[in-house]
Amino acid sequence: MGYTKIFTTKTLTRFLIEEQRRFNYATGGFTGLVNDVRLACKRIARVIGKGALSDALGTAGTTNVQGEAQMKLDVLANDIFVRTNEWGGQLRGMLSEEMDDPYPIPAEYPRGKYLLLFDPLDGSSNIDVNVSVGSIFSVLRCPEGISEPTETDFLQPGTQQVCAGYAIYGPSTMLVLTTGRGVNGFTLDREIGEFMLTHPEITIEPDTSEFAINASNSRHWEPAIKRYVNECLAGQAGPRGRDFNMRWIASLVAETHRILMRGGVFMYPRDRKDSSRNGRLRLLYEANPIGFLIEQAGGRASTGAEPILEVQPQAAHQRIGFVFGARNEVERIERYHRDHNDFEFDAPLFGTRGLFKTPA
Repeated sequence: MGYTKIFTTKTLTRFLIEEQRRFNYATGGFTGLVNDVRLACKRIARVIGKGALSDALGTAGTTNVQGEAQMKLDVLANDIFVRTNEWGGQLRGMLSEEMDDPYPIPAEYPRGKYLLLFDPLDGSSNIDVNVSVGSIFSVLRCPEGISEPTETDFLQPGTQQVCAGYAIYGPSTMLVLTTGRGVNGFTLDREIGEFMLTHPEITIEPDTSEFAINASNSRHWEPAIKRYVNECLAGQAGPRGRDFNMRWIASLVAETHRILMRGGVFMYPRDRKDSSRNGRLRLLYEANPIGFLIEQAGGRASTGAEPILEVQPQAAHQRIGFVFGARNEVERIERYHRDHNDFEFDAPLFGTRGLFKTPA
């Protein structure tokens, strides 16, 4: 299940160069870009690894474009990403969760052909309690003829990504990456300062008995999600005929990493908690890159109703419902959205014993 445990001496840089050699027209710009992202993640890992010693814990006293309170490390990680990637000559623009508008490459630096989208520190609310957090990134090609990209140029469906990945800052620091040819994981060897290939060709099993969801929102869920979760909680006595485990870390990167390592399904669906939002997670720099990784590992990524990578973005900070992981489970959830989402599920078992039954 999951990845094959084969430890090699291959560095991330060597891996990228070998991938680059597959294409006669490659210029090395893409390799340079991923290496710059790698360096940004190493710098962030160093700061996070110091914990309270870095004097960077707590809130920054500011809010981002979504109106969310920023942690000090949100601001610092965003600055690290920008300063590490703006000068290399591979990018034409950047878009971040922590910036209101796209960031143009300063005039003193050369321009490249790529756009970088990122969440510099996912799960930052976990920082103060020393729980794993991460960085998420996505790479798109800038449309031809555009020298100063605007928001519209970033509004590309996830199918257009040329690269996506995340760094997870936990007991070890890992960089997990796809360039459209499967998923590979690299672990930071702190003694030599290199990411080494430790998890080649990661795959997700199509079936699972583990799911992740924020149960505190159960009263707001759509009928399809209530039906699915109640079936899982019914265990061996229910229609699924087996017991399920439920997990919730409140860090998208940590949830994704667990699923890539040992399987499972993750749900952060749209709900009725806030009718002005069509979900919680951001499409361009959270759902799309994670969806690309999951699909490349053989899993499935969805809004609950359609493939996440096929959604046409409408705004830079657009939110969306997100379900991903074991293919067979995600397809089941999609069927429930298609066939059972216009009414509350009221089969006797779940009408009387379901943990998340909606009160009459």
